[in-house]
Amino acid sequence: MMQNVHPAPENNEDDLYSGYNDYNPMFDTEDLENDVALQQAARTSHGRRPPVTAKIPATSSPRPLATGFGSKATLTSSVGRPMTGTIQDGISRPMTAVQAAGYTKAAVRGSSFDPLGQARGPASPLEKKTSDSLEEKMRQLEKKVNELVEESCVANSCGDLKLALEKAKEAGRQERELLRQREQIAPPESINLDLTYTVLLNLASQYVANEMYAEALTTYQVIVKNKMFSNGGILKVNMGNIYLKQRNYSKAIKFYRMALDQITSSHKQMRIKIMENIGVAFIKTGQYVDAISSFEEIMNISPNLKAGFNLILCYFAIGNGEQMKKAFKNLIEVPLEVDYEDKYISLNDDLHTNLLIEAIKNDSLSQIERERKSLAEEYIMTAAKLIAPAIETSFAVGYDWCVDAVKASHYVELANDLEINKATTYLRQQNFNQALETLKMFEKKDSRVKSAAATNLSFLYYLGNELEQATNYADLAVNSDRYNPSALTNKGNTVFANGDCEKAAEFYKEALRNDSLCTEALYNLGLAYKKLNRIDEALDCFLKLHAILPNSAQVLYQLANIYQIMEDPNQAIEWLLQLISVVPTDPHVLSKLGNLYDTEGDKSQAFHYYCESYRYFPSNIEVIEWLGAYYIDTQFCEKAIEYFERAALILPTQVKWQLMVASCYRRSGNYQKALEKYKVIHRKFPENVECLRFLVRLCTDMGLKEVQEYITKLKKAEKLKEIREQRIKSGREGKEGAARSRKEGSGDSGGTKGERLSAKLKVLPGTNEPYEGSSSKEIDASYADPLGPQPERPKTAARKRTEEDDFADEELGEDLLPE
Repeated sequence: MMQNVHPAPENNEDDLYSGYNDYNPMFDTEDLENDVALQQAARTSHGRRPPVTAKIPATSSPRPLATGFGSKATLTSSVGRPMTGTIQDGISRPMTAVQAAGYTKAAVRGSSFDPLGQARGPASPLEKKTSDSLEEKMRQLEKKVNELVEESCVANSCGDLKLALEKAKEAGRQERELLRQREQIAPPESINLDLTYTVLLNLASQYVANEMYAEALTTYQVIVKNKMFSNGGILKVNMGNIYLKQRNYSKAIKFYRMALDQITSSHKQMRIKIMENIGVAFIKTGQYVDAISSFEEIMNISPNLKAGFNLILCYFAIGNGEQMKKAFKNLIEVPLEVDYEDKYISLNDDLHTNLLIEAIKNDSLSQIERERKSLAEEYIMTAAKLIAPAIETSFAVGYDWCVDAVKASHYVELANDLEINKATTYLRQQNFNQALETLKMFEKKDSRVKSAAATNLSFLYYLGNELEQATNYADLAVNSDRYNPSALTNKGNTVFANGDCEKAAEFYKEALRNDSLCTEALYNLGLAYKKLNRIDEALDCFLKLHAILPNSAQVLYQLANIYQIMEDPNQAIEWLLQLISVVPTDPHVLSKLGNLYDTEGDKSQAFHYYCESYRYFPSNIEVIEWLGAYYIDTQFCEKAIEYFERAALILPTQVKWQLMVASCYRRSGNYQKALEKYKVIHRKFPENVECLRFLVRLCTDMGLKEVQEYITKLKKAEKLKEIREQRIKSGREGKEGAARSRKEGSGDSGGTKGERLSAKLKVLPGTNEPYEGSSSKEIDASYADPLGPQPERPKTAARKRTEEDDFADEELGEDLLPE
């Protein structure tokens, strides 16, 4: 074959095809004849390829093409294909092995090598698929349904339950529209059941979140009754939860059991949770025996703290002491599955290790561990307090059994806390001696327990007003644990009680540095600042405390009181209004609010709050007096009588209130009632001058015969009043003279004068009667009209009424006195 191939003649002239044979050595074809694999392939498959006409490279040169030797006849290869480098159709071309690599004449003239056509630029963009087809519309609709379900879930997680329900309903409508369209063009087997299940489940969940239980149950029934949903039976648990919220416990138990039957044993944890729900429902219905069977089954399969605690409650309800002991032991044997604090202790000084330990000390997993441990301790402590009086003959013996059982478990640290809790229980039972003995046992224990016990002892002695003992134990508590905020607060309390408010404030601030959420220390610090008249700092303390405890009545009252001290009544009223929203029946707060409104001149609001205070506590004399005066100011003396009569019942030894009742009758024009009331007052207080004056005037105006009798009594009462005033004046002068005599060195004469005055007092007639020697009688001696104008509160209506009264506050003339 190679005999018919002739190489091109050498030509020194510029060849148009020069450079075609310059190629990479890796494409060398000289040894292809010795390549057995290539030759075998050429003889087998390559020979069956269809013949291909050789292409002639284009040229722009007008010169004749260089030709090979020999004739112009076409040379054919053994496989029927024109040979490269032969003369074809009168045109000769050189033989080359790299023609297919893309070399052209243009490459010789400086153009770039681009066999893949990359220089033509990027391909044109794909045409957008039109959404005119029904299948594409359904895909878009399905995508929209999924988006609505996601938006509904996001709204629920953000707390916008109404929006979540609206999105869920819209998703349901869109899904039904999608279902109708798909049924028209496709068989039922092509329906997306997962999408339908998701939409219905989300809708039912949103109904439950919005407390629309009837609609939720209907939606769940649609899912459960549809046999095409393979996992629909598990939703009966949700239906049972709804019935449990509705307190329909029998139906809740029924659905829980139906769900339990449909859940295989491979879902162990889910079955246990359903059994717990069944046990809780039995407890709600009082079927403790059935609840016990459920919780015992759980404790046998997979014991947990909640089931163990509920089992103890059931045994306590039926009064089975032995089973309570057994259940308590099972409770403290439940594995906590919490790594203890040892892993947070660094055994070397490696900085990287220490940083790593500090980083994981408060991560989310550590917080979960602490919460689980705290929950376990709470269950055990509560169970011990509950069963201690029931498992033994006495509370102390039962509690000791619980403490011994805890000491034998891996909750050893709880034993000391149980002992302190025992002392606290003694306090609730008002058995203070036993509480003190129990707490004193901890004086030789470790520092943490000693500090807790000493803190409680200090508080006990502080409540008993034994400040010396309280101070001693407060010092012991602080020395045992300087970082105990309760101990520091108690120490501050003892110092505060001794009058050193500055030092008390320092202890409170130290307690807050150890625990910024110690509300007791913050409250007491505010009181200390208030006592020190550092009002701005006290206000800061109570404002911080209000941010922590927004519904604390004590804090709200202190804020109102501070603003009142700062003479800002508007702010004080605002805080008191918040306070009555927390304690709406506190009569003291209501009366204080009425007093502030009265100070501001708003009588209507003041009257409202004083009436509310009187409604809840009708024995407050200040409120009664204000209401009576208000009705007198507004010319409703008949209504004022009710309040003054109640005041007279509360303070029957004070003549003031009874005189006010009689004066109200007189001012309202009911002279007969007034005369009768004055006579009653005269029988109880026969030497009251004001009562006798009104009796004389009323009897004179009404023409009664008793007028001379009352005139005589009035004269005697006035003489006694004058003698009493002179005696009081002489006694004061005697005391002043005795003081001067002591200064001058002559104190004997003053003592003799005092003895003579005492002797004269003993021989006065009528001085042994109880009402004459009382302080109230001395006040009554100078008492004028009880309903007259008072200097501390102006009364417009009372002035007009006083002008109309023709005999109020009028002195008797000489002609009314006997000869």
